[in-house]
Amino acid sequence: METKNLETERLLLSPMKTDDSEFIFELYNSPKFIEFIGDRNIKSIKDAENYITSKFLPQFERLGYGNFLITLQSDGTKIGGVGIFEREGLDVQDIGFSFLEEFQGKGYGFEAASELIKVGFNEWGLQKISAITSKENIASRKLIQKLGLKYLKTVQIPNDDEELLYYEMAK
Repeated sequence: METKNLETERLLLSPMKTDDSEFIFELYNSPKFIEFIGDRNIKSIKDAENYITSKFLPQFERLGYGNFLITLQSDGTKIGGVGIFEREGLDVQDIGFSFLEEFQGKGYGFEAASELIKVGFNEWGLQKISAITSKENIASRKLIQKLGLKYLKTVQIPNDDEELLYYEMAK
């Protein structure tokens, strides 16, 4: 199933590919990613390529959506990732986002995630979208609420001890 690129006023969202492994290595090893999302044990570019191949590509092939690379339309700079994921332990597909630190707080998260939610509901047939975050991740909580998701409960994901805040929205 071919997944198309998505565009917003300032951003291009393109399906994550193995060519993006250097960027994933940088992003997934950034201090805030490790603090708030977790250490994915990506210690080399090859590890990042394997992560993309084993985690991202199968979902795109199966469902037609997944994790998108976010680049600036103005100059092609890779700034983050946004995706809708099937996540073990959750019944509703989950939206997630992460940015290199220098691109946080500029409205890119809202712009990218809003587009993905719109396409998820209107083109991919999703009826609900969820989001999870840690209690400590205030910026993520604010963005999730700004996107229109409502807090429902706390959850734990399999193989993770942390209690997470669970948000959801319906079409």
